[in-house]
Amino acid sequence: MSMRISDRRLGALTLALVSLAGCGEQAASDPFPDSGTPPDRIECRIGADAAFDRVCTVDRLETPEGLILTLRHLDGGFRRLRVTNDGQGVVSADGAEAARVTITADTQIEVAIAGDAYRLPATVKPGARAGTGQ
Repeated sequence: MSMRISDRRLGALTLALVSLAGCGEQAASDPFPDSGTPPDRIECRIGADAAFDRVCTVDRLETPEGLILTLRHLDGGFRRLRVTNDGQGVVSADGAEAARVTITADTQIEVAIAGDAYRLPATVKPGARAGTGQ
């Protein structure tokens, strides 16, 4: 399922595919500098009442439809996202719940699906507004 996001708000957003696309390889620009954690570990909040913690992992799979990110939870649950090239950043790759993308910093987006949220490294081009989303 895809979502519509204003080109004005997120049209300038592009994911840092260098950091997310290298299967198991550390990119030259580590999205988690000095953190001591591998670049495939991300902050997530599983459930609306939970706090963010760097406990989720990211698996990457190149498909004919594009790069698919599988965000894995400690409890075995997961979400799948498809990286887009149209300024949305990511969309839900399967399931009934749409992904809501918010720019939270020049190097990060937050993706919310139902009551869960994930912080992903991203490159936000100048002109995009932080803290926006659908």
